[in-house]
Amino acid sequence: MKYFGGCDSGSTYTKCVIIDETGKIVADVTLKSRINPVLSCQDALDQAVAQISDLNSPKDLTYLVGTGYGRNKVPFADENISEISCHAMGVHVADPSVKAIIDIGGQDVKGIAIDTDGTVLNFAMNDKCAAGTGRFFETMARAFEMELDEFSELSLKAKNVIPITAQCTVFAESEVISLVGEGKPMDEIAAGIELSVAKRCFVMSKKAGAVDHITLTGGCAKNAGLKAAIEQVLKLKVIELPIDPQLMGALGAAEFARQKGNN
Repeated sequence: MKYFGGCDSGSTYTKCVIIDETGKIVADVTLKSRINPVLSCQDALDQAVAQISDLNSPKDLTYLVGTGYGRNKVPFADENISEISCHAMGVHVADPSVKAIIDIGGQDVKGIAIDTDGTVLNFAMNDKCAAGTGRFFETMARAFEMELDEFSELSLKAKNVIPITAQCTVFAESEVISLVGEGKPMDEIAAGIELSVAKRCFVMSKKAGAVDHITLTGGCAKNAGLKAAIEQVLKLKVIELPIDPQLMGALGAAEFARQKGNN
């Protein structure tokens, strides 16, 4: 049996997926990224390989593709491919009916349009700003003195929305802290935060060619409040993928590895 790997070296999390000759996922790992991306990738690869009795080392993989922020740092990689291409391919593998993606990573937001074969038709990326990214949500959760999972559900309880006017993460954090200090309802502040991020996704969805539906990838795809806000602002149905959306980059990389390793 041949095995093919994809390692997504992200700024916040490092993900690894191994698939077999049929494309079935046989191992996956998600780890918090360390300062050194080489060590992060090595840890993820070692833990993924340990899940497969036929493999002793990442070197035993037939083909390995690196992707993500630190894609050039993936040990033993035969090739590296951009995360934009890998997210498109990963979503295509997970649900071929989905043709538009908003990928919210730790440091950026991307809109991606997918062709019928899983390749990229078009894409757009936000400017180099943390607003609306995974780092932004981590900062907001910290301001609320909550875990990220708890924060992501909070806005769903809100009956009203308190708008967050600041676009910068630093200023938005100050604004939120002031609102909390004034005793404003925390669920309504959270709803304002989710809504502000959803509005930033509007242009991305247009670039991705979304007509009636879209899907979210990256860790922020698990944010229930953001999903609801995006559906409200974009007037689109957000499709939930049958595979962990945080793994899409690594899954796409593994599929590229399968295609290349079988040729």
